[in-house]
Amino acid sequence: MSFFATETLSDATRRGDSADLTHDLQIRELLPFLAVAGLVIATPGPDTALTIRNALLAGRRSAASTALGIASGQAVWTLAASAGLAALIAASRPAFLALRVVGAAYLIWLGLHSLWLAWRGSGEDRRIGGETRRAFRQGMLSNLGNPKMAVFFTSLLPQFGSSFAALLAHGCLFAAMTFVWLSAYGAVVAGVGAALLRPRVRRALDAVTGAVLVGLGVRLASHDR
Repeated sequence: MSFFATETLSDATRRGDSADLTHDLQIRELLPFLAVAGLVIATPGPDTALTIRNALLAGRRSAASTALGIASGQAVWTLAASAGLAALIAASRPAFLALRVVGAAYLIWLGLHSLWLAWRGSGEDRRIGGETRRAFRQGMLSNLGNPKMAVFFTSLLPQFGSSFAALLAHGCLFAAMTFVWLSAYGAVVAGVGAALLRPRVRRALDAVTGAVLVGLGVRLASHDR
């Protein structure tokens, strides 16, 4: 009994040590990913500008729907990167160019629409433009129309995993972090926007966000990679 019990206890100890080591290695791999992802997500770009736009137009629910649409777009890019499709898009110049032109045109259209609302100053148009379903669609289409996401995910995710499951898990974590960050960001902007009730101030903010979106669209269209 003592021999088998000792052997069993020794095996269990080794298994426990191995599990602890695996856990430590996973934490060590996860922390750099969280740091890189947090830095990228917090850097302002088209997603942030669109969230600000919809937060000012219709409040925090619209901002949260926009963030959910953006995160859903990232989830689609994650699946495409994990399956190797995103790499094909990034490597194909015609596909990359076509997606870039469509994405840039969509950003410019959204920016021009904000400028038009700023010029008209119509509260009814604000409500229509801020519907949650429309905000979700805008966020998703804006993200899917950015071909740089294909380059980004195919270059970032393989640094932290090689299997389909690992790539998918890291990409979904990135999307979840994006949703949390943009939702919180949009809630703050919506709170500040609600305090700025004077029409002139709101119209000025609409004009600024519209100009930023147009500028980002032009930049996307003019940059090769």
